Amino acid sequence: MYRYDQYDRQIINERVAQFRDQTQRYLAGEITDEQFLPLRLQNGLYIQRLAPMLRICIPYGTLNATQLRKLAEISRKYDKGYGHFSTRQNIQLNWPKLEEVPDILEDLATVEMHAIQTSGNCIRNFTADQFSGVAQDEIEDARPWCEILRQWATFHPEFAFLPRKFKIAICGSKRDRAAVAFHDIGLEIIKDAQGETAFKVFVGGGLGRTPVIGALIHDCLPKEHVMSYLDAILRVYNQLGRRDNKYKARIKILVKAMGAEAFKQKVEEEWAHIKDGPMTLTQEAIDHAFTFFQPPAYEAIDAAAAQSALDDQRLTDPRFAAWLSHNVVAHKQPGYAIVNVSLKETGFAPGDITAEQMEAVAELSEQYGFGELRSTHEQNLVLPDIRKTDLFAVWQKLDALRLATPVIGTLNDMICCPGGDYCALANAKSIPVAEAIQRRFDDLDYLYDLGEIELNISGCMNACGHHHIGHIGILGVDKKGQEFYQVSLGGSQSNDAAIGKILGPSFAQDEVPEVISKLLETYVANRTEEERFLDTYRRIGIEPFKERVYA
Repeated sequence: MYRYDQYDRQIINERVAQFRDQTQRYLAGEITDEQFLPLRLQNGLYIQRLAPMLRICIPYGTLNATQLRKLAEISRKYDKGYGHFSTRQNIQLNWPKLEEVPDILEDLATVEMHAIQTSGNCIRNFTADQFSGVAQDEIEDARPWCEILRQWATFHPEFAFLPRKFKIAICGSKRDRAAVAFHDIGLEIIKDAQGETAFKVFVGGGLGRTPVIGALIHDCLPKEHVMSYLDAILRVYNQLGRRDNKYKARIKILVKAMGAEAFKQKVEEEWAHIKDGPMTLTQEAIDHAFTFFQPPAYEAIDAAAAQSALDDQRLTDPRFAAWLSHNVVAHKQPGYAIVNVSLKETGFAPGDITAEQMEAVAELSEQYGFGELRSTHEQNLVLPDIRKTDLFAVWQKLDALRLATPVIGTLNDMICCPGGDYCALANAKSIPVAEAIQRRFDDLDYLYDLGEIELNISGCMNACGHHHIGHIGILGVDKKGQEFYQVSLGGSQSNDAAIGKILGPSFAQDEVPEVISKLLETYVANRTEEERFLDTYRRIGIEPFKERVYA
């Protein structure tokens, strides 16, 4: 992973001191709420329903054991002993005291972490495929490109106060695991006709009040121009994006209003002024970024023998076999595997993890891997480099920690925002709905028979739970002061990007599990062999589901 140099450390330490002074002046009454708002937001500090919330940056979802231990220590010292992983691969503290936030930032700086630009109208955290560097279907590791662009975007003076927040994702694998089509800018790594790295560039994607699939405006951008081209996109948006209405200020609204071709033309005109200038990436600069992301010192493992032993272990314990089938992913290195650490134990908010669990997972990453971890936008963690011969031992320890729930990719591996329990913007609670569904469908055999289903829950139209792109999406809405839930079907966050279609009138909270049950019954009754929920929906349409639910 990227390691700070002396300039990075100096910049971060100066920023901590700056925010400490701003916070002290605010608490002393020398700065108004309005003046403090943009200052705290660009340091990741929100004011939520019951307490402040601090969003800590995990660039492209990569962190190490030392950093995870520090997060555990901070959550125990300054919060209530747990953290919440979000859909932007960041971690949030829900109960910090305002006056102690500078102390938290100072502690984070000791392990090369911060909360800069995790909020505010600026370029937010870059996200990537959580299996970057280890995926079997990888074209090229996305993390070095994320790091190059992170350094370009951090503290960029021209883009510090954009019309609205701005999110960028990069995917370097054949399967899109970063939802690139639903970002303000999505980059897909490809190889050009000469075998050189290039990018497909998607612009104007996003969720929220107006969900939009991003438009492809460049189908083969040479790698040396990626920084200047993105700079041109941001310049056009900064100049032409609306600032009179925050609900119409995202770049997706601008692209839709102008049309993708007209927007592309503006970008090309702006790019002409800066192309081949100082922002052109040299091979030396690219190579330097890649030096931080070299493969670790893998052992030479007899892959056939390791697999044979694993097959024998699989037969000894059906619970281990279930975990192996659902939470373990193939690795590009023979003899190794990728382990998904499930943060979806029933009874706990999806994405939540205790300080004790953080410390234990950090220990596992060092004992059985290379001390590296990943956070995912599905609100789980990943141990990217585990020897197949260690999988049984890792499973036993994760199981004891309640972090081995074998539901990855199933209905109960749901994305869920904090909702009305925490967020001041929420119309309804999300966490109780998630738990009710998990408890209703707690039969693993039934879950496995249903196959791949993505269920996403948001507490409001801001769509932090990505409900628009779930195979089944649930949105909390307010009806005359009462919490109701709107259901949508047919969304997809992968290569076949799609936005879900609303089923019909909303439901009371206690009706939601039964509604989901009826949707699943309709799927089972109509599916063909090996057909996923999404496939069946696309084949038969929404009407059979609607008829069953509202009969």
